[in-house]
Amino acid sequence: MVYRLARLYCLTWRLTVENQELLLSHLEGGGRALVCLWHQQLLLTLRFFPNYRKYRPCVMISKSLDGDIASNIVEAGGASVVRGSSSRRGVGALKEMIERIRNGRMGVHVLDGPRGPAGEVKPGAIMMAHASGAAIFPLAAMAESAWHLKSWDHFMIPKPYSKVVAKFLPPVMLPDNMDDAALDNHRQALEDLMRPLLKNP
Repeated sequence: MVYRLARLYCLTWRLTVENQELLLSHLEGGGRALVCLWHQQLLLTLRFFPNYRKYRPCVMISKSLDGDIASNIVEAGGASVVRGSSSRRGVGALKEMIERIRNGRMGVHVLDGPRGPAGEVKPGAIMMAHASGAAIFPLAAMAESAWHLKSWDHFMIPKPYSKVVAKFLPPVMLPDNMDDAALDNHRQALEDLMRPLLKNP
C-alpha cells in the first residue's frame, strides 16, 4: 500500500528522462550496468525503475528498520533486494550484489548511503562495478520545485505537478586491472563528477 501511494504521488510529476538510450542500448547489447545516484534523489526511482523489470535490477539496502520499509517498497516496484551496508554485513552484501549483477545485468547503488556523509562516494560502487564487469551509469535528478527534509542528505521530494528531469550521464567504463590506488582514483573521479549534481537547499 505504501508503494502504491508513493508511486501515485510520483506520477503527478511532469517527468523527462534524458539519455535513457545510453543505458538501454548498453543493456540490450548484452552489457552489465550499475546505475548510481545520491541518496538525496532516491525517491525518483519509484517513478521509472519499474520500466526496467526485464533486466532484474538489484539494490543494496541497509539492515535497519528504515531498510525494512524501503525493501518492501523496492520489491513491490520489481527490483530484488540485497540486505547490507558498509557498517553491517558489508562484505557478504557486496559479494551478493556482484553475483546478481553478473546474472541479471543491472544493479542500482546509492553512492553515499545509508548514513552519508552526503556527497561522499563510498568505495563499494567502484568495487561492485569492477568485479561484476558493469559500466557505471551516473544518474542525476533535478526538480523545478521540491521540498527538502532536514535529514543528513536533505532528501528531495519534488512537489506535485513539478517538472522533474532525470538525466543519465555517459557511462564510466573501468579498466580490467586495478590496484588500490587506481580504485581510489576512480572513486574520487566519480565523486567529482556527481557532487555538483547534489542540491543544497
